Amino acid sequence: MISLRLADKTITTEKNAFVMGIVNATPDSFWEGSRGGTQMALEQIEQGADIIDLGAESTRPGSHYVSEDEQIKRLIPVLSEIRRHSDIPVSIDTRKYSVMKACLDEGADILNDVSALEDDEKLAGLCAESKIPVILMHKRSTPDVMQNNTEYQDIFKEVDLYLRQRVEHALKQGISSDKIIVDPGIGFGKNMTDNCTLIRRCGQLCDSKYPVLMALSRKTVIGQLCNREIQDRMIGTVAADLIAVMNGATLVRVHDVKEAVDSLNVLKGIGV
Repeated sequence: MISLRLADKTITTEKNAFVMGIVNATPDSFWEGSRGGTQMALEQIEQGADIIDLGAESTRPGSHYVSEDEQIKRLIPVLSEIRRHSDIPVSIDTRKYSVMKACLDEGADILNDVSALEDDEKLAGLCAESKIPVILMHKRSTPDVMQNNTEYQDIFKEVDLYLRQRVEHALKQGISSDKIIVDPGIGFGKNMTDNCTLIRRCGQLCDSKYPVLMALSRKTVIGQLCNREIQDRMIGTVAADLIAVMNGATLVRVHDVKEAVDSLNVLKGIGV
């Protein structure tokens, strides 16, 4: 059994990893199958999601940031409706204090910050005060230009060092060590070879002191490995997620919840 402490409760799963279902309240996320709202979230809950990850700002390569007001406009109606039906933990994919504050007031539970608390200096204090878990992700630059520079001397060493620095920042801002999750940022300013290295070694990040989230679902690296377009990358994603979990990941962020749950149940049943 693995567990994760939220602000006011602890969630657990008998699987080898938590399944986080992706719901993008955006018109431009990289796969149109992830675009949706309350109904998509409720379907994912029915399929066995442990957490819903709700976002209103696409971070696909080439995308541009969305204003805080627009994010709130997109997120709050969906989150409010989810809360009418379920108490499932909801993660908010945002980099901004005002967006997270509005979502906390509507019952959100987790911050998923692709900027690892760099883009808004007030956000860390809000998370510390609220006692919520924080996902810190590695990326280079901004999504519109991040794939222009994918060269590293040592990908694991550089990503690991960055995450250690952001963890240290979070701790200094008062975020408890048991509320920190790290994410190597697959596809964010990285090439296929480096993405594969991070998948293999994900459990070693930060000396294995913190839970690791892997967000691989239908990404370019899966397409490169399978020679498949986005709509045909589900099986490749399931395989990559299982490899990541077998190498130490404890959360997987996915579009295809039912398949992720089934594969993790098989992994557990076999006893790997």
